[in-house]
Formats: sequence, structure tokens, C-alpha cells
Amino acid sequence: MSNVETAAAASTGAKRTLQGVVTSSAGDKSATIMIERRIKHPLYGKFIKRSTKIHLHDETNECNKGDTILIEECRPMSKTKSWKLVKIVEKAPEL
Repeated sequence: MSNVETAAAASTGAKRTLQGVVTSSAGDKSATIMIERRIKHPLYGKFIKRSTKIHLHDETNECNKGDTILIEECRPMSKTKSWKLVKIVEKAPEL
């Protein structure tokens, strides 16, 4: 196997998937989600919440604010969007 074939085989591995809550779906075919994780403070040992906002591509505009969704990494769709919607895990409660 040549170096080119090895690199191609390594790059076609499983794509990363993340789960988060939709914070905004105002744009056409776009949404923003908040992903929260808990980390342990290196000195004091207390668990701290850290969050990351990610922009994603929603082709059918099916997710709404408050939904819990699963996203998958994809090719860059725009300057900030390189994730796409896989499925809606839980719909937000209707008020």
C-alpha cells in the first residue's frame, strides 16, 4: 500500500458525532447548538461546566429552538458551518 492509499484510508474513518441543544434556528438551512461538557478542575477537583457553540447545516429546516439533536462532521458548507444534522433526539416541549 502506498502512502497516498494509506492516507486516503485513514481519512475515510468514522465521522465525529456530537449531541447538543438548539439555541437558534433563525437562518435558512442553518442552526446553532450549544454543547455542554463537564471537566474536572486540575487543582481543586471541582467539576465545571464548559460549553461550545457550533453552527450546523439543516437542509430541511426541521429543528427548532430547544430541541436536542445529533450532529455529524462533514465538509465545510460555509465559513463557520462544517457540521450537519443527523437526527432529532428529543423535541422541545410546546408551550
